[in-house]
Amino acid sequence: MKNPPVFDISGHLYILLTLLFTIYGQLILKWQMSQTGPLPSEFLGKLLFLLHQLLNPWIISGFFSAFLASLAWMAAMTRLDLNYAYPFMSLAFVIVMVLSVLFLGETLSWQRILGTVLVMSGLIVIAKA
Repeated sequence: MKNPPVFDISGHLYILLTLLFTIYGQLILKWQMSQTGPLPSEFLGKLLFLLHQLLNPWIISGFFSAFLASLAWMAAMTRLDLNYAYPFMSLAFVIVMVLSVLFLGETLSWQRILGTVLVMSGLIVIAKA
């Protein structure tokens, strides 16, 4: 497979869908797990705690979103080279970080901002190669 000659809109749409479903799933899982309290320390308690979470409709939607992200990624792989498409997945890291600050009230340090700028700089270099 070759990189798209100009711009493969459908391949990029599949990447966008993969990102959206992945980001939704991560934010929903964190939001819901933040509501449940700490994970018990003993093995059986951990197992029952996690199994109970599987009954939560929001958690189910997060898992379903991950499944849809996988389907969209499979479709993207039919259109684009992996070494071209995969760096786009790093955008999920940046978007989740920003949205977790905005919607989940998580903190953002200068070190994380600097690290994100470095990662994004690397992605730009990769994308230009």
